[in-house]
Amino acid sequence: MEKKVNLTVELKRFFGFDKFKGDQEAIIRNLIAGNDTFVLMPTGGGKSLCYQLPSLIMDGMAIVISPLIALMKNQVDVINGMSEKEGVAHYLNSSLNKSEVERVKNDVLNGITKLLYVAPESLLKEEDEKDENGNTVVVKKVKFAFLKEVKISFYAVDEAHCISEWGHDFRPEYRNIRKAIDILGRAPIIALTATATDKVRSDILKTLGITGAKEFKSSFNRPNLYYEVRPKTSDIDSQIVKFIKQNPKKSGIIYCLSRKKVEELAAVLKVNDIKAAPYHAGLDSSTRSKTQDDFLMERIDVIVATIAFGMGIDKPDVRFVIHYDFPKSLEGYYQETGRAGRDGGEGICIAFYAQKDLKKLEKFMEGKPVAEQDIGRQLLQETAAYAESSVCRRKMLLHYFGEDYPKDNCGSCDNCLHPKKKIEAKDALLIVLKAVKALKENFRQDYIVDFVRGRATDNLVSHKHDQLEEFGMGEDIKESLWNPVIRQALLAGYLKKDVESYGILKLTAAGKRFIAHPKSFMIVEDHDYGDGDDEEESGDSATAALDPELFAMLKGLRKEKAEKQGVPPYVIFQNVSLEQMATMYPVDLEELQQIQGVGAGKAKHYGKDFCNLIKSYCKENDIQRPEELRVRTVVKRSMLKVNIIHSIDRQIPLDEIARAKGLEFDDLLSEIEAIVFSGTKINIDYFIDDVMDDDRIDDIYDYFMNSETDELNAAMEELGDDYTEDEIRLVRIKFLSEQAN
Repeated sequence: MEKKVNLTVELKRFFGFDKFKGDQEAIIRNLIAGNDTFVLMPTGGGKSLCYQLPSLIMDGMAIVISPLIALMKNQVDVINGMSEKEGVAHYLNSSLNKSEVERVKNDVLNGITKLLYVAPESLLKEEDEKDENGNTVVVKKVKFAFLKEVKISFYAVDEAHCISEWGHDFRPEYRNIRKAIDILGRAPIIALTATATDKVRSDILKTLGITGAKEFKSSFNRPNLYYEVRPKTSDIDSQIVKFIKQNPKKSGIIYCLSRKKVEELAAVLKVNDIKAAPYHAGLDSSTRSKTQDDFLMERIDVIVATIAFGMGIDKPDVRFVIHYDFPKSLEGYYQETGRAGRDGGEGICIAFYAQKDLKKLEKFMEGKPVAEQDIGRQLLQETAAYAESSVCRRKMLLHYFGEDYPKDNCGSCDNCLHPKKKIEAKDALLIVLKAVKALKENFRQDYIVDFVRGRATDNLVSHKHDQLEEFGMGEDIKESLWNPVIRQALLAGYLKKDVESYGILKLTAAGKRFIAHPKSFMIVEDHDYGDGDDEEESGDSATAALDPELFAMLKGLRKEKAEKQGVPPYVIFQNVSLEQMATMYPVDLEELQQIQGVGAGKAKHYGKDFCNLIKSYCKENDIQRPEELRVRTVVKRSMLKVNIIHSIDRQIPLDEIARAKGLEFDDLLSEIEAIVFSGTKINIDYFIDDVMDDDRIDDIYDYFMNSETDELNAAMEELGDDYTEDEIRLVRIKFLSEQAN
């Protein structure tokens, strides 16, 4: 039994705070009393203090299992800075050399260390041993044997959601934590996380063997955060630059899914005079540490990062978090947005969404175990539901984490500030509920939608569900209504989702009552974000300021040039390029190259006449060009593109180039298309001639010569199934390179 202590006095002594936040004191008392504890506390709620303070008070040494080296160093420095002597806190991980490990060992064995941070990978090691029959067996042992000689006050498992495959950051090493505890010796366990659904929570408790733990669950609601989802259009970089310029000197984090995009976007921000830096796991540790320190010390305003950045970063005044790419799960989204406004002040959370991004993420799952793919797909479906729904975003988020938000309008998200008109959906809900019942509450949302629409898919037919009388009951109701009806029925409590069974829909008592006595059910329809725009269409926001008169004149000049050359107009400049010219009014070749689809080659060949036209038009109409809003871009001729051009010059087969660069073949074609669209001439005849017959090449080439568009879908529809998508893309590259560049 621990000695009686005045926790408020100890809090003031070590941390300088006068009082605890929320459940902190109750959590610490429960742990000091020797009880297992589970803490679910949103980012900024003060989780770290729940194990740091008791470690300094209790007899023995606490072991904290933590996933990030940067987080460990940060917290160890803080604890040692508060203590009268060095060595009160240490960490053990792969960043230490032998002499540093020896120093930690001495402080631990001498009873100086009260708090030891350990990476999950540093807990156990595998060794070969002979069993009694002389066979070699693999045995798990504690990596640092000296830890067995120490009295352990308790174990803290930070970021405990990493234990669960259903969590947003699953780490297999976390599954070994309980085994390590059993070897080191049992002591109370405290598991802490900022984001966990009921499924993840039960996984944590079971895996750690603490199903009887006392649970402390704080509200997930962060009233000071504003949530907004925007369609991801081709002018996303411009939108982000303008937003940051409108919020000068404010700290922000921008999350991207790929390292390449992190580097590119950081470069765009810097060229637009924004103090920004990239952060991802591919950078060396000294660069990452410097960037992190620069951000904390306000030498830079914006970090562009992969999800490697932010866990445990104690910066209270982050004013905005932007998701360039939509995250893989709502847990990840919630945790990352939670880094905004931790001081209770302004926190703006903007996410850009395109369905094709989620399709890409789904494609990355191919090749993984089936169960992992199922979990990943369900998590993606939840993020899509959040992004596309028109109901209160706060309500959606809290419902996902098992918390009810009593209001329909939070007043602090895009959907609540710009509400859609509600429509009656009583009949549609009744059809859905009857369908769930007819299918014996055994199927997921997409199956239910196919069933009510009367789509006889192979899956439905194999179950003979196309023979049920309820099949196709909703075929007269528009297709786009079914997902919002089901999502809002879940929010209203008529349906529930069985997460254990990958999202099977089940009726609640309220749902059964609705079938017996239907009543009004008002819903809002989903947003239609489409598929994200492509080269051909730039979206409403990109052309909102388009000058229609100038656009018509530019099209006229393009047509004149095309007729002279005997080529289709799109060969000169694509529509998206003309739209941006009619919005941004470039008047010299340097400015023209900031326009999408205009590289140095295009500018040199055609730019002079287009710039002269724009300059004359601006002068005649006394137009003030939007100089202050013009966003400078970075030339996209990255090292990858340069390497691809060199490889093509050496006539290396394209499939070999793709393999060497670690790209899928269609991704390589996208890179080559970008090179050609920007005006660079390349010759891939050596490859096309090797993989295609001359008559097939001629047919596709003739199509593009006579077509009004180079749009791929139009070409595939016109040319029919006789030609593959790759063949059409290859010849399109040849055509544009020869005719346009």
